Amino acid sequence: MEALLEFLPLIIFFVVYKFVDIYWATAALIVCSALQVLYFVVRKQPVPKKHLVLFGLMAGFGGLTIFLQNDLFLKWKVTIVYLLFAAALLIYDKVLNQNLLKKILEEAFDAPQQVWRKLNYAWVGYFLFFAGSNIYVAYNFDQETWVQYKVFGLTILMFVGLIFTIVNLYKYIRPEEESSENKE
Repeated sequence: MEALLEFLPLIIFFVVYKFVDIYWATAALIVCSALQVLYFVVRKQPVPKKHLVLFGLMAGFGGLTIFLQNDLFLKWKVTIVYLLFAAALLIYDKVLNQNLLKKILEEAFDAPQQVWRKLNYAWVGYFLFFAGSNIYVAYNFDQETWVQYKVFGLTILMFVGLIFTIVNLYKYIRPEEESSENKE
């Protein structure tokens, strides 16, 4: 259910774009992002910061896209999100002396510090590549190509990064009983 919740706005964006246009698709994306936040509120769960930040960016840049009838704001939003992810990983590492990737995944994996550090830098690189490639496609190709790249290209690249991460962490999986003890 959570995985569907993550990808639902992207799917709806693509479907609305195909049947109407970029501006209606952007409006649908804003509504879906708001519904994601509302989902946690209704369930009386804390709203993950990621969803709040993404909703704020979506509402801001998406709103400008619709109001000014200029899709560049939406295109820049994607780049900014990836730059924020890269910055968060670097700030946690360099300023807070913590590995954000490790914080997220350490319940399931018991990898050495050097593995976490390499993966952290790999993801910084991924996010910088995603940001740069998105803006390159946005400025050098038509809107249809950019939408295809945003929906399919970046999603596939993200899955490749996740597979790379899992392959690198696989041998460090915590035994089931150790993982359940950490939850208590």
